[in-house]
Amino acid sequence: MKTKFILFLAWLASLASLSAASVPATTAVHARPSDNAPVISYLKAGSSPVFATATPAPAGWAAVELEGPFESYIMRKDLNKSLDPRPGAEIHLLPDPASPVLTVAEKGDKADITGQFRGKWTQINLTKKIVGYIHVGNSAVLAPVLTDTVAPAPAAPLDPAPVPTSAHGFAGPGKPAPMVNLGDGGSASLPRAIQGRFVSSKRPFAPRRPFDYQINDDAGVRYAYLDLSKLLLTEAPEKYIDRLVIVYGTARTLPGTKDVVIEVETLQLR
Repeated sequence: MKTKFILFLAWLASLASLSAASVPATTAVHARPSDNAPVISYLKAGSSPVFATATPAPAGWAAVELEGPFESYIMRKDLNKSLDPRPGAEIHLLPDPASPVLTVAEKGDKADITGQFRGKWTQINLTKKIVGYIHVGNSAVLAPVLTDTVAPAPAAPLDPAPVPTSAHGFAGPGKPAPMVNLGDGGSASLPRAIQGRFVSSKRPFAPRRPFDYQINDDAGVRYAYLDLSKLLLTEAPEKYIDRLVIVYGTARTLPGTKDVVIEVETLQLR
């Protein structure tokens, strides 16, 4: 029992050492613990990485947590009706299926659509923590910390307190909110920013659309209708027609259809 307690104290000390460590030079963060793995980010010289101590890494490497948002790309078919990434979808660094995969989407991931639509691809800002790997074998600062100081975690921790979770399995404030099933015309729980071209949906000699305005991608395809009823505009909406805009609001599906409408809270020119 005494040995376990000593190991536990050593483990806590190692965490303190890790948190105080900084990178001496700009350091590449790889998607996997391999020099051949794609680089997903960089740590600036002098910055203190947040080590993912629960994620194992081979000798000479350390797992670090990266905060979002991340500019990335996802295929349009992999966005659900609330315009969030579908769980299991690959999120790429470039609009190319052969490009490196930044991460795989999980339920609750939130992404703002930033426009720049390229064929079947959509550019997004992904708000999510991602674990990457840095090479520490040649670091004069990090290598001693990770090789000489870190003690193995105790085999049987001394009854650590459980992490509180919500009813949906997400821990504490700041974690992703649960998504809402929009199949019955419900609304998404979180607003987001979407960039695109502001277009009138009115067509001569054609039935009136559910809403008078819509936002299109750069291929001219409607992304969503725009509900401006709650938006206080000081100028006529016609001012924005055929111009790039950023709208912020909550997406929902129209009952009995596959159409998406955004309840716009703010509207501004790009």
